Amino acid sequence: MCSKSFTRSLGIALIPLAVCCIVANVLLYFPNGETKYAQEEHLTNYVWFFVGIAGGGVVMFLPVVVFINLEKCANCCASDGSAMCSSVMAALIGLAGSGYCFVVSALALMEGPYCFADQRWQSPFINQSGDYLFHRQTWSRCAEPRNVVEWNVTLFSILLGLSGLESIICAVQVVNGLVAAVCRPCCYKQRYSLNA
Repeated sequence: MCSKSFTRSLGIALIPLAVCCIVANVLLYFPNGETKYAQEEHLTNYVWFFVGIAGGGVVMFLPVVVFINLEKCANCCASDGSAMCSSVMAALIGLAGSGYCFVVSALALMEGPYCFADQRWQSPFINQSGDYLFHRQTWSRCAEPRNVVEWNVTLFSILLGLSGLESIICAVQVVNGLVAAVCRPCCYKQRYSLNA
């Protein structure tokens, strides 16, 4: 009972994280609120990987649904153990989605934005291994879209942080589910006899 209510709490905690990932990813398509850069495909390639929409967003709703409805599933399944095993599977899927979002966001931060710099469209920070993040004075190399470096750094950092939290929550549920599914039946079904 206790592990199921804990799992439900984890599912509820994932909802705002998934929604925020989707919003952050959508905002990446519109630097400074302008649509022309998306229409002209003048965005970093990592924006088109849908890391926040798919990985940190939509995929996370599977664990959310499973975690929140775990008690209902436990009543209709053969045992609590099988219900907890299904929550572990959902958590592993969530871990894959959030891991995808985390890795691609980190790669996007390392590469930097795609912008108009040195009289052409390019990724001017691509070979710097993310050093541009610590040298703010170099950000002015990107002339267009205006403030695109700040835009990308902020939103990809948000995606990195949110997906990191999602990964932690899913990993906690993997451990919780395995402990509940494997150890709990052994502990509660033991019968002790006082007769010698």
